[in-house]
Amino acid sequence: MGQLSFLPEIDRKLTQAAVEDALEKYRIYKFLTYEEREASVTAGYNERFHGPTNVTSDQTADIAVHNVDKQAQRKWYCERVERVVRRMPRMERFLIEERYLTKEHDYITDYHVYNHVFQPPISEGKYSKIRWKAFYKLAADLNLLVEKNMNSGSDEGEI
Repeated sequence: MGQLSFLPEIDRKLTQAAVEDALEKYRIYKFLTYEEREASVTAGYNERFHGPTNVTSDQTADIAVHNVDKQAQRKWYCERVERVVRRMPRMERFLIEERYLTKEHDYITDYHVYNHVFQPPISEGKYSKIRWKAFYKLAADLNLLVEKNMNSGSDEGEI
């Protein structure tokens, strides 16, 4: 008889996809510039057919708040990912930094990392194990773990 576990079973493919999406978001936030909104300085003449709303509109303040909040949110997200990666064991941290947190991500393959970046080179199997451990830790810390759905397919005959 197998060992009972109270921990949910993790869907590795969906969890990996969620972590890769999070790392893509990190790279976008980290390496692409943010276009700030600017206030319109030309007058707009639009007919408005409504009564007073008792709300004052300050376009410049709204834009300033948006620009500051967006930048702060992007910075916070990048720092959070970097903090999680810094806490990882050396091999996992090295793999994530060299493969996923670089500007050259689109031009670096897993093969290149485990054959040329790791010194001495490691096998594809060992690389996959290290990557999964790192992804699991990232997913757990960033709240991205996807549980396997044990009920799928069990109620096909029910109406």
